[in-house]
Amino acid sequence: MISVDDFAKRAHEFLAEHAEPRGEEKFAWGQGSDRMGILDEKSPEEEQRELDVGKAWRAKLFDAGYAWITGPEEYGGQGLTAAHERAYREVESEFRTPSQAPFGIGLGMVAPTILAHGIDEVKDAYLRRMWRGELVGCQLFSEPVAGSDLAGIQTKAERDGEEWIITGQKVWTSGAQYSDIGEIITRTSTEKPKHKGLTMFVMDMNASGVEVRPLRQMTGGASFNEVFINELRVPDSHRLGDVDEGWTVALTTLMNERASIGTGAVGGSSTGASRLIETARRMGVTDDAIVRDRLADLYMHSSVARYNNLRAMSKIRAGQLPGPEMSIAKLSLTMNMRRTSAVIADILGPRLVADTGEWGTYAWAEFILGVPGMRVAGGTDEVMRNIIGERVLGLPKEPQVK
Repeated sequence: MISVDDFAKRAHEFLAEHAEPRGEEKFAWGQGSDRMGILDEKSPEEEQRELDVGKAWRAKLFDAGYAWITGPEEYGGQGLTAAHERAYREVESEFRTPSQAPFGIGLGMVAPTILAHGIDEVKDAYLRRMWRGELVGCQLFSEPVAGSDLAGIQTKAERDGEEWIITGQKVWTSGAQYSDIGEIITRTSTEKPKHKGLTMFVMDMNASGVEVRPLRQMTGGASFNEVFINELRVPDSHRLGDVDEGWTVALTTLMNERASIGTGAVGGSSTGASRLIETARRMGVTDDAIVRDRLADLYMHSSVARYNNLRAMSKIRAGQLPGPEMSIAKLSLTMNMRRTSAVIADILGPRLVADTGEWGTYAWAEFILGVPGMRVAGGTDEVMRNIIGERVLGLPKEPQVK
């Protein structure tokens, strides 16, 4: 096995040849875009350009051996250690590389679930192509009626020989509009307890019987979709896990989802904190004791959340399954977003809701309008509190509605 130092050296040579150095990035008031949206909302044309560039870069990364560093060699990975992965990430941070956002759900949630629960045929069919950027995956969990009660879904799958016929509706599906495959949870038994009658599948998003419709958000963008499935036939080989045991499979996906959401930064940018403080300076409120206290409180909570995230990600890199600390990470993120919303509203006052064209003011409105969505994504704040209370603090389970 190549040493970590030699691996990092080769990675640096590769990136120096194919990417531009990042250089030192500093926030400067009035320079660049003043967007502070949480979700990366683009037009269909911009979205397609990002996807095309991202696919080309991921293929180049894969062929050079840097796309799936810790993955099993039989499925296209390099079979190296978490230390090699960390070394590459450190080197890559020095360079400007194309956005890999379109692959976040597929590689962060769907691919790990296929690896953990799929049969060899499915792993062979999808994992290499996903990590090379040839296929994009999405997650089909939420439904209009079930809400945060994932086990209350109604999309049904009925067996027909060696195939399953799936019919139902999913909602809040990110990336469905450009995805090739989807990981879908279905109900296969109505007689068993609701957590015991679920089954997971990998489905073709481009098949007849699948319709994707965009959902317009109050931010103005359409980052999510509703998906209608009408008598879609899926081979039994594309089942993930055992029949009626989809809840266990879903937990694998959900923990990886919370890991990816929980490690997000304020405003989706590492410059978010600097910008917040600079906004206070520009508005002349840095001497206000209440504003200073709230900024310090936000900084403190953000620092604690970052340390928790580092602990959680170290556990994942060590090959362990993500646990309830991912729920802590996700809840911490949304709580800090709420703190950010409150303090920026105090700082900006009417500038937050009246667009005067002044740089760095009204743009924060998009951030605030995006926070409610983040409180739902990956499990609501209330669900996260229940998980933390029961699994971390050992509190009694919440009484169930009868």
